[in-house]
Formats: sequence, structure tokens, C-alpha cells
Amino acid sequence: MPSMPILQPAPRRLAASSAAVLLVLALAAIASCRSDRAQAPRPEAKPVRELIVTAHAYNSVPEQTDARPRETASGEILRPGMRAIAVSADLLAMGLDYGSRVSIESLEGEYVVLDRMGDGHRRSIDVYMGDDRAAAERFGKRKLRLRWLPDRTAKSEER
Repeated sequence: MPSMPILQPAPRRLAASSAAVLLVLALAAIASCRSDRAQAPRPEAKPVRELIVTAHAYNSVPEQTDARPRETASGEILRPGMRAIAVSADLLAMGLDYGSRVSIESLEGEYVVLDRMGDGHRRSIDVYMGDDRAAAERFGKRKLRLRWLPDRTAKSEER
């Protein structure tokens, strides 16, 4: 009787080759999903403005402000605990407008420009300390780095 060659069962060979074909097709599909379209342009990051200023502290008391110590030049009413600053007129002219959000070196959080300092100050800020005169005295007078993004105001972020 002639001997018959032993063959692998067809389903196994077919299963292995089918898996390889499916793998190649899946990789091709994934590669074709890569977008050749131009990516949407990212908005240009606005440069952070940075300036060394002379900083003082102030309180809501008539002898440090005027007859209406809680009312700011921008019309806001100050309350203890607010993170507010007053800026010199030259800083307002540089674009540090009422409502601008700023970070102040060595102070936590963001502060908002709500007031204007009296005439005669240049490159200066007053940090609001509520009614705490002792805190204002401890703060004293310092040179600090002030940072802000142009056009980033409290009002623009409410929109």
C-alpha cells in the first residue's frame, strides 16, 4: 500500500495566514488615519508683561486714602480679604488697566487692579491690606516683580 503524505490540517494554516492578513490590514488602517490635513493654527501666545515695581501696602482708612476709603478710582467698593492693588498712572498708561489680573512676586494668588495711586508715583503699586494696619506696616516698601498678560482682565474672563 502506498504511503500517503501527512498534511497539516488546512484550517490551522488558514487561521494563521488570516491572522497575519488581518494584522496587516489593521496597521494599514491605523496608518491611514493619520491626518495629512493642515492642523488648525494655534492662537499665538500673548507675551507676559513683566516689570519691577516699588510696592507699598495700604488700608481702607481716610488718612491713607480720602473721605471714602473703601471706594476705588474704578468705582469698586473694597472689602477686607480682597486681593486688590492700586497702580501708578504710568502703569495704567502701559496697559495695566482696571480689572487686569496680575501676579506679584512673593505674594500668593492673583490680584486685580482696582484703584489708582495718587500723582507723583512712578512704577509703583499699593497692595490692599483691608483694615489690618499692622500687616501693611510689616509689608513696608519693597521692590517686586509684577507679571500680567495684556488684555487679561477680570471682566474679559467673565464672558
